[in-house]
Amino acid sequence: MGDVDSDAQLQKINNDPKKFKISVVLILIEHFGIISLVVSLFIAFAFGPSYNIILGIVWCISRIGEALIQIYDKNNYWGLLNLAKQYSDTNGAEKDVLIDLGRKILKAKESRFGSAQILFSIGTLAYSILFVTHGVVPAFFGWFGIVASLLYGFGNGIFLIKPNVKILWNLGGLLILIFEIVLGGWLLWYSVIIP
Repeated sequence: MGDVDSDAQLQKINNDPKKFKISVVLILIEHFGIISLVVSLFIAFAFGPSYNIILGIVWCISRIGEALIQIYDKNNYWGLLNLAKQYSDTNGAEKDVLIDLGRKILKAKESRFGSAQILFSIGTLAYSILFVTHGVVPAFFGWFGIVASLLYGFGNGIFLIKPNVKILWNLGGLLILIFEIVLGGWLLWYSVIIP
């Protein structure tokens, strides 16, 4: 992982702790939303004809695992708020100790995020394969999701080994974003025009 500037992060958090708290709460809401969405979709698809239960289980475990890792990590990340408060009141050697503690928290966050994103990629690949093989959505969406999740997963793996090489991960991330927006839009549109 790349070197993180915990000094700057602690200053930023200390300058606007409310913004930090709000961002962590919003991220937690997002991850709990992921869990509820995965469970809801699994239940909806599980009773469909010729549903591949193995892919469904891989999808659920991967996406729920991703969300749980992220939720667990936010507990540690919240510790930066306390460090930032202490950081503003100290100087010298004590400040250096706090900077080192902040760096450890940020590096752990970065590492956990990378692991969670591998699970995200596996989960996205699993439900994209379901889309291609079961015709739930147009096959193009499924194939696009397969390509995006493979690029994202391999890019993340390369980034975990070589932190300076982000191009494939960034490209995969952009494709995943497009995939999820288009898929979400199509599902919303489809649910409106066909009751």
